[in-house]
Amino acid sequence: MQARNSTGKQKGERKARSSFTETGRRAQIVAAAIDVIAEVGYHRASFAKIAERAGLSSTGMISYHFDGRDDLMREAVAEVMRLAEGYIRPRIEAHESYAARLRASIEGNLDLFAEYPNHLSAVVEILSNLRGGDPGMVTFLDATEANLAVQVEQLRKAQRAGEFCDFDPWVMMRAIRAAIDDVVRRATHDPAFDVRAAGRELADLFDRATRRTS
Repeated sequence: MQARNSTGKQKGERKARSSFTETGRRAQIVAAAIDVIAEVGYHRASFAKIAERAGLSSTGMISYHFDGRDDLMREAVAEVMRLAEGYIRPRIEAHESYAARLRASIEGNLDLFAEYPNHLSAVVEILSNLRGGDPGMVTFLDATEANLAVQVEQLRKAQRAGEFCDFDPWVMMRAIRAAIDDVVRRATHDPAFDVRAAGRELADLFDRATRRTS
């Protein structure tokens, strides 16, 4: 009886180790794909280059973990979204005032780019090459719109609380998003551009545009 229990435990441990190894391998491949896409572009990011960056002996390991190129690209986009969420949300939630939260959101987006330039450059490359109906594009756009709706509601709450002045929250949030995206586009093509300084300037600009002064 004891021997059977021990055998079952060992099988469970081996399965857990295998699952952990596979998860780690997938993450390793995704990280390599992000770096390669950022460096050579979407179309030149072959499985051979990605496998070499990941330290894999062959491209077969990529095919084992991902159902083709599109599957890998979708996971790369999802990884960048997870990174952004984990990086920016705690910075926002560390503040109580709406003005401080808005500043943390703007600066956080551009600090993220400063710390992880390959991630944002890669996602721009991927999304600009995915077809409009591609599941990766649809997922990203849906998540972006959902996040934007949450941010618009935060602006409305700030207005109701008397902290922000009168403006159309939807228009303001679109303007903020467009300004951040434009800074990212410039920084992608100009490595010398000071992204963090631009983030502080944008935060100052939109603080003045939204704050109630009387």
